[in-house]
Amino acid sequence: MKRDKVLVVGSGAREHALAWAIAGAGCDVVVAPGNGGTHAAWPGVDITASAIDKIGQFSREIGANLVVVGPELPLTLGLADLLEESGIAVFGPRQQGAQLEGSKAFMKRFLARHRIPTAPFQVFESAANAIEFIRQRGAPIVVKADGLAGGKGVVVASTVDEAIEAVDAMMVRRVFGDAGRTLVIEDLLVGHEASFHVVCGDGWAVPLTAVQDHKRVFDSDLGPNTGGMGAYGPAGLVTPAVRDRVMDRIVMPTLEGLRADGVKFRGVLFVGLMIDRGEPSVLEFNVRFGDPETCVLAPLYGDSLFDLMRASARGEPAPKITRAPDQHALAVVMASHGYPASPRVGDVIHGLDEALPRNVQIFHGSTATRADGSIATAGGRVLTIAASASTLAAARLSAYHTVSAIRWDGEHHRSDIAYQALSTPSFLPV
Repeated sequence: MKRDKVLVVGSGAREHALAWAIAGAGCDVVVAPGNGGTHAAWPGVDITASAIDKIGQFSREIGANLVVVGPELPLTLGLADLLEESGIAVFGPRQQGAQLEGSKAFMKRFLARHRIPTAPFQVFESAANAIEFIRQRGAPIVVKADGLAGGKGVVVASTVDEAIEAVDAMMVRRVFGDAGRTLVIEDLLVGHEASFHVVCGDGWAVPLTAVQDHKRVFDSDLGPNTGGMGAYGPAGLVTPAVRDRVMDRIVMPTLEGLRADGVKFRGVLFVGLMIDRGEPSVLEFNVRFGDPETCVLAPLYGDSLFDLMRASARGEPAPKITRAPDQHALAVVMASHGYPASPRVGDVIHGLDEALPRNVQIFHGSTATRADGSIATAGGRVLTIAASASTLAAARLSAYHTVSAIRWDGEHHRSDIAYQALSTPSFLPV
């Protein structure tokens, strides 16, 4: 039987984790553009994820029969449309469905139209009107850039002045470029966050185990927001009852709303949840796997993750998937000096040649291979160390043991991933 040839698009730890799961299913893997870790394991090509025409051409040249798109930008640019029109199966939604992530204003209006629980909001295209609304509404309040801003276009403002500064930065100074041309300003939801991924195919939706991400850069959830400093799963906040509420009140109405709007959605719907006393609301939608959440999901699901992606992309029935019910996974992000504001690059990473326990994986993010063969930092989130075990505490111990063996000048990581789950009964899986 001919092996599947799968092109994974992207360059982060998420893409490394997806490629690892796909290769584990017996596929031939190519990664574009990849990173220092993927290049050491599989062929790669230096095509940026946003160069969708080149990706389409390369997919045809190598005979890829499946393309898995990691980041959101190529989806919002129409990569899935281009590939499907060329007869290539692609895991990820077409451009119309990708608007759920590509435009927060589109997403919030969609939620309101279909009566899906989310925070009250207003959309603004004028800085003066936005500031006047903030003065009337008061704080705390949340200011969001409408477009894609690399996970940085959200400010949770505790004061009116802080919110006004966010409007000025996004809409006037354009620190996020055109992403800040339109703003969404919404009430602050209270509770605890969780990441809920659902793989969607033609007429089916399969929820994966919920994961909890740690976004603040420092221990105890202090400092600025980042793209994620670590994660663990299963997240105990998402009990079976909460999971059912998410599916019944959020996921299925979203998919039904998309169908009613004439949108076929294949791929993953990543629901950023706020859970308050068991009641879930939508913070955001993403139309791709999360990072670092994928570094938790890949070890938990392994081959089954590929089976889901392939069935979704090809319009096949939902496959049966397996996950050991007593397995936990935890991932720790190791970041560069100066992250998230001004990450330093070019620092040589030491300790990657150390033998790894069987339950630990190193997923590369922003790394590059130097001329002498060494691996160096190439951005903010450099490595994600993931471990799985029969208990969360054991997974945490294995992950941090490996973290302690890897070093580079200025390396930073949080030392308290899953601290709430290990100290608060309500955060433990049931």
